[in-house]
Amino acid sequence: MKPAVTYELLHVDKQTGARRGIVHTPHGDIQTPIFMPVGTQATVKSLTPEELKEEVKAQIILSNTYHLYLRPGHELVKEAGGLHKFMNWDKPILTDCGGFQVFSLSDLRTISEDGVEFKSHLDGSKHFFSPEKVMEIEEALGADIIMAFDECVEYPATYEYTKQSMERTTRWAKRCKEAHKTENQALFGIIQGGFYEDLRKKSAEDLIKLDFPGYAIGGISVGEPKEEYLKMLYYTAPLMPKDKPRYLMGVGTPDYLIEAAIAGIDMCDCVLPTRIARNGTALTWNGKVVVRNATYERDWGKLDPECDCYTCRNYTRAYIRHLIKANEILGVRLLSIHNLRFLTKLMERVRIEIEADNLLNFKNEFYKKYGYIR
Repeated sequence: MKPAVTYELLHVDKQTGARRGIVHTPHGDIQTPIFMPVGTQATVKSLTPEELKEEVKAQIILSNTYHLYLRPGHELVKEAGGLHKFMNWDKPILTDCGGFQVFSLSDLRTISEDGVEFKSHLDGSKHFFSPEKVMEIEEALGADIIMAFDECVEYPATYEYTKQSMERTTRWAKRCKEAHKTENQALFGIIQGGFYEDLRKKSAEDLIKLDFPGYAIGGISVGEPKEEYLKMLYYTAPLMPKDKPRYLMGVGTPDYLIEAAIAGIDMCDCVLPTRIARNGTALTWNGKVVVRNATYERDWGKLDPECDCYTCRNYTRAYIRHLIKANEILGVRLLSIHNLRFLTKLMERVRIEIEADNLLNFKNEFYKKYGYIR
């Protein structure tokens, strides 16, 4: 039987080895490399599905297993016909496993071989996630791509604990695969191992033996220095199968996205673009613009002269600053549209440069213009 999700390689950049491909899913094809907007609670904050399609040009969005389990509940989403119908989104959806949220949002948690007992960050009620329970939740949500239950180890962590956690994550992944029964979903495994190369290698080898239709790198971009991020990214990515999608979890700054593509990653996601929008910050082709600052009070120019989004076609920096200072929701919406479009446009450009065997030159030019130092 053909897998629900497959990867098609179109071109490899001769400068870097970056991959240009297509991820085929039940709800449409995804051109890669790609940035995926995050819709934690079955919505990308403040935006409609039509805006995501027409203005952001989003090909796939993410939703969160932990949050949707707590509210409104996976049974209700299933009753509605799954996430696609519930949120009126007819393109691909990925749900994460909730592992990161269990370990980052929950004040009290107890980890055992069976799973994790944790307290809800909403009301303090107790809950339990096992690999089998997570599969039940994700199958009810009905996304095209779902993630195996894992533990995201904090940074820094000892070698001994990281090894113990990685091995348990592998055992949980096996249980997830055994429990997963929905044929029109693809279950991805998550490579862990912290910042220890031998543990990353062991995790990748063991998960590959389980033959998942796709693989993710988890547990980096968790507060470590950039040098550590790059070291582990460039070590781990080549360990992943070449004929399956490669997903790097929780990455959304322009430099990290470009580095991920160069390393051979196909898919990335992050809450960053909408989060910084709520703080009055825009990503532009000339660096970050903190539009709430007083210097933009009488700036009648576009937010980003090089951007083609709805916000930049219609509004000035001065007006957006006014909205943000006045706490008007439109300001957050306009910045969210822009920031998300900036990142999807960046990845469109990355795909073009890969096809032209020019990604390294583009990276150097972009870094110089954006103000990054490498």
